[in-house]
Amino acid sequence: MVHAAAMAQGKKRPAVHPPDGGWGWMIVAGCFLVTVCTRAVTRCISIFFVEFQMHFGADYSGTAWIHSLVDCTTMLCAPLGSFIGNRLSCRIVVILGGFLSSIGLVLSSFATSLEYLYLTLGVITGIGFALCYTPAIAMVGSYFCERKALAYGIAMSGSGIGTFILAPVVQLLIEHYSWRGALLILGGVVANLCVCGALLRPITLKEEEEAHGPVPLDTECGYGVKAPVVSMLEESLAINNNNSRRFQSMQEYCFLLMPDFLMLAVSFLFLASGCSLPFVYLVPYALDVGVSHHQAAFLMSILGVIDIMGNITFGWLVDRRCLKKYRNVCYMIAVGMEGLCLLFIPLLRTFALLVPFSVFYGYFDGAYVALIPVVTSDIVGTHNLSSALGIVYFLHAIPYLLSPPIGGWLVDTTGTYTATFFLSGFALISSSLVISTVTGIRHCRRTQKHRNKNKNTDPKQEPCRSDFYTASSKDVNPSVNTANS
Repeated sequence: MVHAAAMAQGKKRPAVHPPDGGWGWMIVAGCFLVTVCTRAVTRCISIFFVEFQMHFGADYSGTAWIHSLVDCTTMLCAPLGSFIGNRLSCRIVVILGGFLSSIGLVLSSFATSLEYLYLTLGVITGIGFALCYTPAIAMVGSYFCERKALAYGIAMSGSGIGTFILAPVVQLLIEHYSWRGALLILGGVVANLCVCGALLRPITLKEEEEAHGPVPLDTECGYGVKAPVVSMLEESLAINNNNSRRFQSMQEYCFLLMPDFLMLAVSFLFLASGCSLPFVYLVPYALDVGVSHHQAAFLMSILGVIDIMGNITFGWLVDRRCLKKYRNVCYMIAVGMEGLCLLFIPLLRTFALLVPFSVFYGYFDGAYVALIPVVTSDIVGTHNLSSALGIVYFLHAIPYLLSPPIGGWLVDTTGTYTATFFLSGFALISSSLVISTVTGIRHCRRTQKHRNKNKNTDPKQEPCRSDFYTASSKDVNPSVNTANS
């Protein structure tokens, strides 16, 4: 029994640190498939727009609400996925989300009106995607530390790769089986989220962190990070055993009191306000300046493929030893460069000039998407990552819902796309500036703390040495004088 207990303790002990491999790569594969079945399928819903318009005789704005509802519901309900995952397990909540989203798509194939699709495809499927998306991403952070950016780069590339593969497949399914048959088949494909959930084996890191408190990930990786400012609050609450559940809930969301996370949340609001507009208005802008339909669609294909390269290669670069401590700076540069690209797009009025834009914008878009969970984890720690990602993606919901109509209103008002792209570019640059402000404040605080520490330690060391040598000389001199006498 003692030997078995020792073995059990031995199994739990190494799990305190993320394994950075092993079953972690299966977690990455599962998260990759989750992003394919959630984000890629969400993008492919726009392919059904024409079919819905023709069948229900609806206008574009009414039909567009379907895609907006799926995207918005997925982000709005992201905290729900985190909450249930923390209470049960990531495996259970992803399986539940896969079942719910599959049911939503299957029911959508029997739609009789747009309002029916708003409920089944927009709400039910969106909630299912929300239950799957955040817990799966958080699990990758639990298994990886040293190669976290690369792992997230591979996992998040499922969105681009899935869109690249599913878009022509969905169009083929519509041609052969109508939109009802295509939605029914997509419901079967999305049911594989249940298999992805089965891959998400829980890691014993939770038990150690719950017993000893959340450990910031930066400390695990070998470089320090400031403890959350609510540590005294946690200690005072932990004394009262009758409020253990309340304490657990407050501990899950203690990061909301961290100034660094609040500034990061403001940055994400600017980011979400600007990142969706180019995907909506790039093709209309290209057509407006005289680019053919085929070439305009090819611009989106280029952007999607380069987005995948940005996910993986930028994640690999940031994991290098020389850049690991500067992941916030790398994220800031990626977002800032993406915004800078948008400021030049009114000058690009030919296909030959728009191709480099698609390349640069796609690469930096993939780069920052892969680093969102990494930057969040560096601030809140691994233990709070699931809850923090729920809040982060929740902050994306309203800008995702409102920014495309605002961009369209600017196009209608001004008669050009310049104001829309400028709005998007300045929003992304503002997001980068907020992150740079946070990074600068943290650097100043660490520098000031280091200087204060040196001031407090150096003066104490020199008097000790002088006292020591003075005392030694006093001890030696009497003996010498005694010997002489």
